[in-house]
Amino acid sequence: MVSEHSDTVDDTSALALKILVAGGFGVGKTTLVGAVSEIRPLRTEELLSEAGQLVDDTDGVDQKVTTTVAMDFGRITIRAGLSLYLFGTPGQDRFWFLWDELSQGALGAVVLADTRRLEDCFPAVDYFEHRHIPFVVAVNCFAGARGYGAHDVSRALDLDRGTPVVLCDARDRDSGKEVLIRLVEYAGRMHTARLLDSVR
Repeated sequence: MVSEHSDTVDDTSALALKILVAGGFGVGKTTLVGAVSEIRPLRTEELLSEAGQLVDDTDGVDQKVTTTVAMDFGRITIRAGLSLYLFGTPGQDRFWFLWDELSQGALGAVVLADTRRLEDCFPAVDYFEHRHIPFVVAVNCFAGARGYGAHDVSRALDLDRGTPVVLCDARDRDSGKEVLIRLVEYAGRMHTARLLDSVR
């Protein structure tokens, strides 16, 4: 609601949507949340330790020294009256039990993918497909990685028809924002279609 004496949107009419940012270890989830968030992001990162070498596969991400152990959190305003609350999930197998809690009430998810280790995003794709949570796959274009088109990635991941695949740079705010807008649009269409199916 907009007041007659103000151009600002009344907080009581603002819509906040919950979005998950998921994917494999070291794919750029924390980076994406931090790049787009308009608030200082909450991070739960810890240094990688020698004890974790047996369970954390750092092949391809040799420079990584920290890991998310609970979640990342950020917020971005897409337009007046519409904000997204971003929850970055931990990437390692041993933290997957947190996903069920984090996914409660989520409109949809971004699955970040690295074409050098594409298999690392299979668990996230399977998770959201089995729970009928709309998602887009965002290919984080790392320097030095071989370039693949959206169709190639979609086929390699055996995605359901219509699941969007977008190329992005997780470090770039505008690129990350475009991914989120694409997700909101896609999730909106999916939820509308399900609602129509339920009343037929």
